[in-house]
Amino acid sequence: MPRRRAVPTLTTLCLQSLAQHMQSLWAKDYSDNYLDEYEFRFLVGPFNDLACGLVQELLQLLGTSRRLSRAALHLLLLPHLRQLSLRACPALANNALGHLIVVRCQGLSVLDLGGCGRLSPSVLVDVAEGLPRLSRLGLAHTQANIQVLSAVGSCCRHLRELDVSGCKKVTPRALRHLGYDPTARSPSCPALRVLLARDLEHPGDGDTVAAVAFLLLALPCLEVLAHGALPDALRLLRSPQLDDNEDSEGFPSLRELVRGRGAAPEGPPITLPLRQLEEVEEDVLGTVHAVCPQAEEVSVWLGDSPGPSGLRELLGWKFLSRLTLGCSGRHGRALAEVLPLAQGLGTRLHTLTLHGFSCRDPLSLPGLLASCPSLQSFSAELEVPPDPNAHHEPLEEPPGGWATDLLPHGLPQLRSFSLTLTEPVPAAHRPVLCSTLASLLCGAPQLHTLRLLAVPFPLDSLLEPALALRELRELALAESRVSPGTVWQLLASDGPLRRLDLSRCPDIHRRDYDGFLQAVRKQRLELDITWE
Repeated sequence: MPRRRAVPTLTTLCLQSLAQHMQSLWAKDYSDNYLDEYEFRFLVGPFNDLACGLVQELLQLLGTSRRLSRAALHLLLLPHLRQLSLRACPALANNALGHLIVVRCQGLSVLDLGGCGRLSPSVLVDVAEGLPRLSRLGLAHTQANIQVLSAVGSCCRHLRELDVSGCKKVTPRALRHLGYDPTARSPSCPALRVLLARDLEHPGDGDTVAAVAFLLLALPCLEVLAHGALPDALRLLRSPQLDDNEDSEGFPSLRELVRGRGAAPEGPPITLPLRQLEEVEEDVLGTVHAVCPQAEEVSVWLGDSPGPSGLRELLGWKFLSRLTLGCSGRHGRALAEVLPLAQGLGTRLHTLTLHGFSCRDPLSLPGLLASCPSLQSFSAELEVPPDPNAHHEPLEEPPGGWATDLLPHGLPQLRSFSLTLTEPVPAAHRPVLCSTLASLLCGAPQLHTLRLLAVPFPLDSLLEPALALRELRELALAESRVSPGTVWQLLASDGPLRRLDLSRCPDIHRRDYDGFLQAVRKQRLELDITWE
């Protein structure tokens, strides 16, 4: 059965005791006497003697239990704190707290202010200038602007990861300051490897594309740049018409940056060390591959028209191991088109995610899985050909059970499997699909997460192998056909199951759900069940 709730460790009990008394004792005293006296920033308590990691655990415990107040947060801004995240409590983050972080937490290496929209740009500038040891900084959905990014570029010399996603005031000009300091006429953020800049206000116009190209050339260690204009910027770098004029603010031209990378503008195309590429259109895969030959993770949008040349281009990436393919047109591409690509990548492919493909040939799914024996994660949203009789024909299991030999070598490294069906499954497809799932569950002993969503036929017999999975921690069956009896078998099985999603399962009713919850409480199981 799912594991019983473990006896808390002594450390956990001590932290829970601290959290329980924080508001009623120390935070109350601080609120009554010192909260608005910003000269006084220190109060002695047992939390002062906690190691850095335990302070971070206490902050997380207060946040998840919704007991983190402004006073408690003030008290836990200790000098030896190394990591701080306010993403779970953005309402507590005001300008006074921002100044307090700079004064008290000089040793911070990781700071996440995501969603803290009340912090003014001037305070964010103080944070960047006052915490020079930061290696990771999260500014998503804040008031970060050109002054803030200029301070980050000038002062955060050890920064390796930065998130400015959703910052409406971040302009293309502001992004350039992350790569170059025009005042000091020197490179900025020389160690930056990950820059997340999704959902910025400015569309992919010429200035934006040029700014992204500027960052690609100015940041020599950049491995991840999440920005919608990235494909266009890569195409610009392949263009012979690179800008050769320094602008009025002192930023070097793209051509000068190319020369600074040791490449001649008229010579072979420059290559970049990007490891992750997002939302690449099929028609620019050749260009992107030429500039980023070391990519390990790529997500591609495919059009309606079958174009095997685009998919073949993916075979040229020697380090490609994580792949996402999505169909952007009205009509989904056939899943069988991916089969030659999967066969070519073979054991190199560890993660495969598919959106909007049509499973016209029922053997294409098992063929795809069998071609990638090293898969660790697989996720697919599949459409199937319409069948008006799909809801009326019962599915009968063969006398000998479903075949389990469609995946001859199994998937011994698979840890996560997700399959969503967006249409009723035709009668001709059901036996093959059932045998595919049965083969999967019998050949994936390391499976941690299993999601079978919107499967319109009974899954009871198929889930029998899942009862023996020793590593299964999450099982999601939302909108699928599963009986209460199978759920009871799962509750009695021997495994570490912790989450069970039965949302909108047509065969599970309120009385069944109440019975499951009662059994979980009575046996003190560490299991969360979702139903609605």
